[in-house]
Amino acid sequence: MANIINKENITGILLAGGQARRMDGKDKGLLHAAGKPLVAWTLARLMPQVNAMLINANRNTADYAEFGRVIGDKHEGFCGPLAGIHAGIATATTEWALSVPCDSPFLPTTLAATLCRAADSANADIAVAATDNRPQPVFMLLRTCLADNLAEFLSAGGRKIDLWYAQHNHIIADFDDATAFANINTPEELTAAEKRLQQL
Repeated sequence: MANIINKENITGILLAGGQARRMDGKDKGLLHAAGKPLVAWTLARLMPQVNAMLINANRNTADYAEFGRVIGDKHEGFCGPLAGIHAGIATATTEWALSVPCDSPFLPTTLAATLCRAADSANADIAVAATDNRPQPVFMLLRTCLADNLAEFLSAGGRKIDLWYAQHNHIIADFDDATAFANINTPEELTAAEKRLQQL
């Protein structure tokens, strides 16, 4: 089957709208490691894979605006990553969107291509990355036409990503390198990430 999804019809959504409770509330995307904020490391990996970029942030928006177009949640009260994904797909003008967290500086350079192949092969509306058969649901390729459905899910109180995508035609795409999906939730993980980044 020919690949019908490609870079030209994908918008990247970088999710920086969380509260980072395990980081004492510090904005994770703006934390520095090896001389650059995590958002910069993450964007450097993601931007070559997509046609356009949106950054979902609900605070420090001026800081994030230095890296691209910033959009806030359309649902009030920090509804979690699904709210950021919704804001992204409701704003994007491409047919597809690819979401990643802002603190994933090692994300696969083949993330988009692999998820595109998976979605194409199954004619799916959503492709979710996984490692060792465990989904990494924030790393998701999805059709932007799902925005209204996701808005309804959020308005009904839904917050869990897996419960939402399970309602749709989706496929799980397994990746070999679990470390590529490492994100930074604690000061100790930030220190470990900095050591890795210094070797790049």
